[in-house]
Amino acid sequence: MQTIGLIGGMSWESSASYYRLLNTGVRDRLGGLSSPKLVLSTVDFQELTRFEDEERWDQIGALLAEAARGVERAGADFLLLCTTTFHKVADQVEAAVDIPLLHLADVVAEACRAEGMVKVGLIGTTVAMSEPFFIDRMASHGLEVIVPPTEHHEWLNTAIYEELVHGVVLPRTRSRVVGLIDDLWDAGAGGVLLGCTELELLVKQADAELPLFPCTTLHVAAALDRALA
Repeated sequence: MQTIGLIGGMSWESSASYYRLLNTGVRDRLGGLSSPKLVLSTVDFQELTRFEDEERWDQIGALLAEAARGVERAGADFLLLCTTTFHKVADQVEAAVDIPLLHLADVVAEACRAEGMVKVGLIGTTVAMSEPFFIDRMASHGLEVIVPPTEHHEWLNTAIYEELVHGVVLPRTRSRVVGLIDDLWDAGAGGVLLGCTELELLVKQADAELPLFPCTTLHVAAALDRALA
């Protein structure tokens, strides 16, 4: 079994989901008392969000690169960034280490292609929906990605940062997000990416009529495939 390196804390709710899914995944695959070999480095989310607000992405990249080097020194065989938004600096993180980074967009794109998707919707933070780092990476796999209209970005971003990262799940927020999913369906999406870990706390497949692609769950499954190969 390979050792999985994790950079988390963005938010800790997200890291907890990764940890739980990795452990239950190994238990389900191997049985008994089996558990994964993990190295986890968590960062101060308050500091990173301040840098994000100030658009100091080089500083964010430097902090996450240092975390990646620590994970590598601790014995990780490959690396996961436990966040969608901060994949914006994935290239900087990957360049800082000699171990491979399992890029979230590559994993999600493979899952979408396996289901015959050509056009998918994306909901997540404002950064993830409005900047090209994730959408362009998906496009390199032959997928068209559409997002909700910009007038919806602010309230969704607020719901993520002021509710979900604190573990607060509100029915009214779920209803609004399901409405966005329906709108993306009307716009031609064959499925929708839950492009923020915390959204998986809010919306389940049973809430939507079209296929959902929970990015964290897919990321974990791909990590386990590699670690247990």
